[in-house]
Amino acid sequence: MTTSLILASASLFRRQLLENAGITFQAKAAGIDERAIEAEIEQKGLMPEEIALVLAEAKARDVGASFADDAIIIGSDQTMSLGARVYHKPKDMDEARDTLLSLSGQTHQLNSAIVLTRGNQLLWKHISSARLSVRVLSENFVEAHLCRVGEKALTSVGAYQLEGEGIQLFEKIEGDYFTILGLPMLPLLAKLRELNVIDA
Repeated sequence: MTTSLILASASLFRRQLLENAGITFQAKAAGIDERAIEAEIEQKGLMPEEIALVLAEAKARDVGASFADDAIIIGSDQTMSLGARVYHKPKDMDEARDTLLSLSGQTHQLNSAIVLTRGNQLLWKHISSARLSVRVLSENFVEAHLCRVGEKALTSVGAYQLEGEGIQLFEKIEGDYFTILGLPMLPLLAKLRELNVIDA
């Protein structure tokens, strides 16, 4: 296949998922101000899933400007929501604590969006969601948990890592593992095969 495939992301997890699948691609981080775009579109009353799609497309278009018009750009984004509230990465350990306590006994949603662009053309967009139920957490448990995981809690939007000790926070998880990691691989691979970007 001769089509260039570009991942518009700085996420090591997303890069690793594509590498593990045997996909040949380049990666370039988008230079957009996600929080500014999010603040603007939240005022329009968009749902968390729609916010993820808007951000994924913004990343794809930003990175696509640096590549040839025939390159296919993968833009992706993930939002985490509980009802109408959209969460962001905690700025410090106090915010991480508040995030975990707000999720206690609740079921929140991870919304993972993918957008494919080529030149100025939007080729495809997709959203997958997963529902994660957090068990009731005591303040003592949250304090001890954050002491153990340390600064890692500040690297993810929910202040947890499912692949690590964060799994102890949950009582039920409904959804695709790749959606939870932020790149729904099965629909993406199916679309890349349909576009003849990867072997069918």
